[in-house]
Amino acid sequence: MSEQATTVTKAPKKDLWKEIKRHFSVYALLVIPVVYYAVLKWGPIINGQIAFKDFTAINGIWGSPWVGFKHFTTFFHSFYFGELLRNTLLYSLAKLCVSVPLSIILAVTLYECTVNWLRKIVQTLAYLPHFLSWVIMYGILLALLAPGDGMVNDIVKFCGGQPVDFLTNTHTFPAIVIISDAWKEMGWAAIIFIAALMGIDPSLFEAAMVEGASAVQRVWYITIPSIKPVIVTVVLLKLGRVLDAGFNQMFMLYSVPVYSVADIIDTWVYRQGLLQFEFALATAVGIFKGVIGMLLVMVSNKVVKKLADASLL
Repeated sequence: MSEQATTVTKAPKKDLWKEIKRHFSVYALLVIPVVYYAVLKWGPIINGQIAFKDFTAINGIWGSPWVGFKHFTTFFHSFYFGELLRNTLLYSLAKLCVSVPLSIILAVTLYECTVNWLRKIVQTLAYLPHFLSWVIMYGILLALLAPGDGMVNDIVKFCGGQPVDFLTNTHTFPAIVIISDAWKEMGWAAIIFIAALMGIDPSLFEAAMVEGASAVQRVWYITIPSIKPVIVTVVLLKLGRVLDAGFNQMFMLYSVPVYSVADIIDTWVYRQGLLQFEFALATAVGIFKGVIGMLLVMVSNKVVKKLADASLL
């Protein structure tokens, strides 16, 4: 019995090594991503312990004394905690509700477009903003929205209105953040939906046309249901980063007059945690964001699986 058990356990190992040797070139491609994640993702997790320590550079990570949940408590009891959480969630959810539908609409429009040259031009113009940094985007927004000589305010003044400083006005700033994010990322986000649309069986559209279905009906009853799993996956992955409201964008656009509506968790961590060398506090907030994101993905994944019969797993 023992010899048979040894043979049974050794057989899969031999088969595995044969499989690796047979497809060595394919497995070799895994080396670079595995090393990347091991060095830059998995390895630094060990340093996450400074969230529970009174970290000082002199004592180092291992020599700093444990303080438990002190830094978490400091963040939760901060005077700005409620405001930071509100702003972060509002911006993240608003971007999700605006960018995903717009990306789907753009993808479907490009897919249905039969004029090749027009589709290529629109694709290029839609993708281009993604490759621009927020520094450049801020310059463009400033040229458009500046109260003195901005293009939008020039039109407002021409029509007899008063110029508005959109970037320092607490009423207009949130809309500028949401719209500019959609403008920058909509085209790039549409790529995954276009790829999903390419996988739809053309015979479904042909059958619908034979039955007399209009273009809108074909989109509503064939196109959207066919890419529903992809939509669910994208939404769930975005929910996992719901506490990441876009540090680069907010850091470039916000200013002191709009702190009340622009300050998010990441910008607060930058000022309080990094500029003041409170690395333990910054790490604690990062862990808090990670835990909340994981819980949101797990809960929303179960809910969507029951309601829409689609999930990540």
